[in-house]
Amino acid sequence: MIERAELHDLPEILQLQYLAYQSEAALFGSQDIPPLKQTLDEVTAEFQRGIILKMTEGGRIIGSVRAWEQDGTVQIGKLMVHPAHQKKGHGSALLAAIEGCFPGKRYELFTSTRSTGNLRLYQKRGYTEFARKAVNDELDFVYLEKLLHQNTGDIT
Repeated sequence: MIERAELHDLPEILQLQYLAYQSEAALFGSQDIPPLKQTLDEVTAEFQRGIILKMTEGGRIIGSVRAWEQDGTVQIGKLMVHPAHQKKGHGSALLAAIEGCFPGKRYELFTSTRSTGNLRLYQKRGYTEFARKAVNDELDFVYLEKLLHQNTGDIT
């Protein structure tokens, strides 16, 4: 089940974030990545600025994604699924659900060039690369966009 997160869900979502982003940290060879350093206050600020969705199974949060609109573009971030629940279509379902919260908009997100699984998911969902930014000599961030998606799915 996918629905809007509530304020009391944020600590559990943050714990999921710390777990889910371990694979990204391994790709970077460092625990010093922003998702692993984010605080509950910062997640609360994101909650107040936009929408955070949660995916639950058996009463536990197993996935989440967040987004906010800025200048006509929906910024999507922190798409995560519990490692034990990955490769089951949950990431794709969460991405479709967050798009449905902002129908008819331009969507933008980013990932690293090392995150090949993320890139495959985003491209499969219709996202195309529009920019790259070098992080260091070995790593780029890839910025992707999706234009005028008409999904009107309602999230409670």
